[in-house]
Amino acid sequence: MNLFTMFKAMFTSTPRLAPADCADRVRTGEAFLVDVREPGEWTAGVAQSAKLLAFSDLTGARTQWKQFLADTNGRELLLYCASGARSGMAARILVAEGVRAANTGGLADWRGAGWPVAKPAAARRNAR
Repeated sequence: MNLFTMFKAMFTSTPRLAPADCADRVRTGEAFLVDVREPGEWTAGVAQSAKLLAFSDLTGARTQWKQFLADTNGRELLLYCASGARSGMAARILVAEGVRAANTGGLADWRGAGWPVAKPAAARRNAR
């Protein structure tokens, strides 16, 4: 990520949405739910149906983000992390690039809204 993009993102405003207010958009496929925590954090559990795309990859090489963004077809991205800080920054970066994105806080917010949380498939296989 270049310095100009990072600077622009710092001054870009993005919505902060409550999971309860946007869960239906994820269920219907209108929006993607994205967990921007790092892979080591995912082993404790992720929101059901969340795409697992690390914040470090968004701000780095984009080995996973690049193809994901190309495949979203303009659908909204609803981002969460552990507390809402990284997902807020990720949302600002994406909005500055013209992507429809919003910060939905932390995993606990999704859990508190009654959204199912499970271990990702790779973590379950590695635990055996």
